[in-house]
Amino acid sequence: MVLHFLIQGRVQGVGFRWFVEREAGELDLRGWVRNTEDGDVEVVAAGDPGDLHELRLSLKRGPRGSRVDRVIEHTLDESEAENLSSFRIDGAW
Repeated sequence: MVLHFLIQGRVQGVGFRWFVEREAGELDLRGWVRNTEDGDVEVVAAGDPGDLHELRLSLKRGPRGSRVDRVIEHTLDESEAENLSSFRIDGAW
C-alpha cells in the first residue's frame, strides 16, 4: 500500500521531518518526507497497511512544538512504490 500525506499547521521549523523519518523508520516503511514551499510537510510512505495506520496516527500527533491542523491523505498506485527505498528526508541539509 502506498499513501501520500500533506500535513498542515505549524509543521516547519519544529523537527517534523526528523520526527517522521524516525517514526517511519521504526515501522520499516519506505518513502520520503519533505517541506513544501507553502509551509506544509509532504510524506509518501509505502508498506504494510497496519504500519501505515500507525504512521497516520503519528502524523496527526506530530512532535512536541508542532501543531497539526489538518492531514490530507490520498492512496497512490502501487507503481509509485517501485523506486522507493528506505525512508529518508528529501531536500534536507
